[in-house]
Amino acid sequence: MNILSVASEVFPLVKTGGLADVVGALPAALLPHGIRTRTLVPGYPAVLHKLKKRKAVGGIGNLFGHPATVLAAELDGLDLLVLDQPVLYDRDGGPYLDPTGRDYPDNFRRFAALSLAAAEIAGDDVVAGWKPDIVHVHDWQAALTPVYMRFGSARNMPTVLTIHNIAFQGQFGASIFPELSLPPEAFSMQFVEYYGDVGFLKGGLQTATAITTVSPSYAHEILTPEFGMGMEGLLASRAADLTGIVNGIDVDTWNPETDPHIARNYGPTKIKQRAANREALEERFGLDKSSGPIFCVISRLTWQKGMDLLAEVADDVVARGGKLVVLGSGDRALEGALMAAASRHRGRIGMVTGYDEPLSHLMQAGADAILIPSRFEPCGLTQLYGLRYGCVPIVARTGGLTDTVIDANEAALSARVATGFQFHPVNADGLRLAIRRAMRAYSEPKVWARLQNQGMKSDVSWAKSAERYASLYSGLLAKG
Repeated sequence: MNILSVASEVFPLVKTGGLADVVGALPAALLPHGIRTRTLVPGYPAVLHKLKKRKAVGGIGNLFGHPATVLAAELDGLDLLVLDQPVLYDRDGGPYLDPTGRDYPDNFRRFAALSLAAAEIAGDDVVAGWKPDIVHVHDWQAALTPVYMRFGSARNMPTVLTIHNIAFQGQFGASIFPELSLPPEAFSMQFVEYYGDVGFLKGGLQTATAITTVSPSYAHEILTPEFGMGMEGLLASRAADLTGIVNGIDVDTWNPETDPHIARNYGPTKIKQRAANREALEERFGLDKSSGPIFCVISRLTWQKGMDLLAEVADDVVARGGKLVVLGSGDRALEGALMAAASRHRGRIGMVTGYDEPLSHLMQAGADAILIPSRFEPCGLTQLYGLRYGCVPIVARTGGLTDTVIDANEAALSARVATGFQFHPVNADGLRLAIRRAMRAYSEPKVWARLQNQGMKSDVSWAKSAERYASLYSGLLAKG
């Protein structure tokens, strides 16, 4: 079976969040099921720079007024197709934002082009000698693909749309519609029209054969007004086609026994060797060498991620003998609040703004617990990395966090199945109480060691999830 995966980012070429990790890891997990994946991504400068060995395998003569080349390359086991169109993708900023941090004004055109190219690859002889059996698209940036396919030669090919975060929908004014190369009837409720605007994600949700999201709990949550972000009615009408499949992680890249980014490697039977990573983490963030637990945060600093709650409880963490290290960037006010906390508590709170992949590995290996107070979280990956590294997750009871962390309540502790701490309601008091629970457990070394060991034994790989995707694909093909 051949799958064309379509996404705006893929690790290790370009990454702004968990989407890239998922798109980069799933193809290898599907191979044991006889499923080969080719991943189509835009030809950003960062992508082309890393793909030294690439060759043209096809072209599109007119992609919104400009010719485009389809390049093929392989990297770290990924079979890649790259849409090379410099007018659209050769930019000085990131995938979505210019150097000033603003959305590119033509993002609608850049990602409509990605979708249109995917539809043409699926339906026409763009890549000589190759066509997919199923097209799997990710988030709003690729969500117009099934819409274009509906009006093209690939109209009968099955499609899967995965929602990684329904808060990001790709909604643009109606004035862009004439530029999308879609027939007039596509601007209707059955396709892309959304309250008078053009909705990229909305169009995909209307037309994809199957819809998945990245955890079972999130699949239920997005059917409600609280989490559906205005799409709950449409999703309810497609509930029979909606499936929640929890993400996995790349357990080769995220492996404390072999990780090159940490001070000392260790495993479940050598957990005491984590101490060297704690020392390296304290040195990296300029922390005091005290005995209390170190809590880490690796996150976008946004309201969704609950970073305002973190700012509220930071003083309490220090007052109770804990330390805190933060890696992230985002909302300027939240950055400022956390930097102010670091200034108040030098040696107890450390912060690095931006994102640093090697440092994120050291934080998981050296911190005692990771805080994830998200108000909503479709799946989350950092708690899975935490489990893998013996960095005990403290998570809000929402979405995929609910599905992947077993709360250390009395019954779970007695049964020795607990892997972390959940809290609800998702507010500062809830987070504060969860941190206090964790600190009580930390004060009992045997209890804490069991939490770490149980987490490290958790299956956070793609194995089970890949099996579910394989079953979904097979079912779609069987339906014809």
